[in-house]
Amino acid sequence: MQAYPLKSITIEEAMHLQFKLVDTITTVFQGMDLLNRGDLGVNPELNQPQTTRKAEEVIAKFFDAEDACFVRGAGTAAIREALQSVFEENRVVLVHTAPIYSTTQTTLETLNAQIVTCDYNNPQEIQETLRKHPEITVVLVQLTRQQLQDSYESSEVIRVIQEINPKIRIVTDDNYAVCKVHHIGVQQGATLSCFSMFKLLGPEGIGCVVGQKEYISTIRQYHYSGGTQTQGWEALEALRGLVYAPVSLAIQAQQVEEIAKTLKHKVINGIQDAVVVNAQSKVVCVRFEEPIAAQVLELAPQFGAAPYPIGAESKYEIAPMFYRVSKTMIDSDPEFSLYWIRINPMRSGSQTVIRILEETLKVVRACS
Repeated sequence: MQAYPLKSITIEEAMHLQFKLVDTITTVFQGMDLLNRGDLGVNPELNQPQTTRKAEEVIAKFFDAEDACFVRGAGTAAIREALQSVFEENRVVLVHTAPIYSTTQTTLETLNAQIVTCDYNNPQEIQETLRKHPEITVVLVQLTRQQLQDSYESSEVIRVIQEINPKIRIVTDDNYAVCKVHHIGVQQGATLSCFSMFKLLGPEGIGCVVGQKEYISTIRQYHYSGGTQTQGWEALEALRGLVYAPVSLAIQAQQVEEIAKTLKHKVINGIQDAVVVNAQSKVVCVRFEEPIAAQVLELAPQFGAAPYPIGAESKYEIAPMFYRVSKTMIDSDPEFSLYWIRINPMRSGSQTVIRILEETLKVVRACS
């Protein structure tokens, strides 16, 4: 199986990201501010907690953007509110020719968007599609892979789009990419970037939109009431989680590579192949010689494996996750569900993953 995973930042680069973030925090917050849980409610001056606005300023500076805004509803709401802010009367949006992530599909339907598709792996097709459809005003780009054969670089996609029409508004879905790759969408020239803070060791349900001030200001207007505000303590929790995310995720990526490398050396009988893929997180897809994937997934939790995601790399997910392969893979070939599983080491080392695999396969063989 051929795959084209995103290039992860190194642990050294992740350390520098952490240091950059902490340095930025100290330019916005005074030391005592970080030793409490922040304010609540709708501050009359800002119509939001002062702590939240300061945290948003930090996020914007950290990602070299004009502004940033927290939203309720995690990454899904971030994408929805970003699209809502850039849509005008003409709601024609260009998306990649691939299965759209289910919650994003729902968002596009809810917003009554008219979808035009093209293959982002083919720059010429992007150009031709934009010329053929001058009514396109918004483009949605997902940084991580939507299907195994995807190999496009988001920066190149953004560049090609802007060459054809610099007025087009580009919204990027940066979930599973933030603090893992060198630059998020807005740092590559996109209008807005959207992601979940929960996937960055932050609090449940908080998303973030980063980018041009014009559209961030519009999003803030959606949060007029106190109940829609991200409270000060949540904003601080989001920052604290983000501080630790880069190094943690770089270690995770390193272990993904190590697991695949180890399994390719046939250290465990019964495993035919191991491939690093972005689905959507960077994971190891493991192929067994026999159609035993379902049995492995059923038994692995007995030896410590997590059986399903919570927020996919949230602060709660410590043990390695042994999970079914993506629906996209299964739809392309039903045999994937019989022979393949995906493994995300989360906070564990490769040794833990190898041990769980060995112990699980031992039981599977005994039951055969």
